[in-house]
Amino acid sequence: MPLGKDYAAQSCSLARTLELVGERWTLLIVRDAFYGVRRYNDFLVHLALPRAVLSARLRTLTENGVLETVRYQASPPRDEYQLTAKGRELWPAVHALAVWGEQHHGSEKGSRRDFLHAGCGTRLDQAGRCPACETGVPPEDVEMRPGPGADRAPADAVSRALLRPRMLLEPLPQPLNA
Repeated sequence: MPLGKDYAAQSCSLARTLELVGERWTLLIVRDAFYGVRRYNDFLVHLALPRAVLSARLRTLTENGVLETVRYQASPPRDEYQLTAKGRELWPAVHALAVWGEQHHGSEKGSRRDFLHAGCGTRLDQAGRCPACETGVPPEDVEMRPGPGADRAPADAVSRALLRPRMLLEPLPQPLNA
């Protein structure tokens, strides 16, 4: 029996979620949106994926209410992509997957990025909770800093901008110098 292309036969919430965020590149786009990437070309440069794939994934994420488009002043005017409240609810899952990846496939030097509760400076646990405050930390209260395993000389402007400590969801400074 050939492998199906979707999870239509599954009556499980995880399967329905994978229909939305389980395609290749989709969670990386969501991750970058948490990091403050908002513009199409910045996603394109940072992820180095085909334009058609990026366009399709952004369209799916906006149609499903994970991202929203916001017009910004340019000539001609263009759209930025921002996480909605629904999209921000993905933070614990994205964080947990990133921590798991660091533990099992990370750099020998340590984490590439550290995530801290901005309120007290404590590093978040795998579930995205602050051990000191014993509370879940929403993404808007998370500070991201480069960890000891971060590439200190990245080739692209987006990666260079992400080397500076910053709050999640804070837009990248524009224009990014290539």
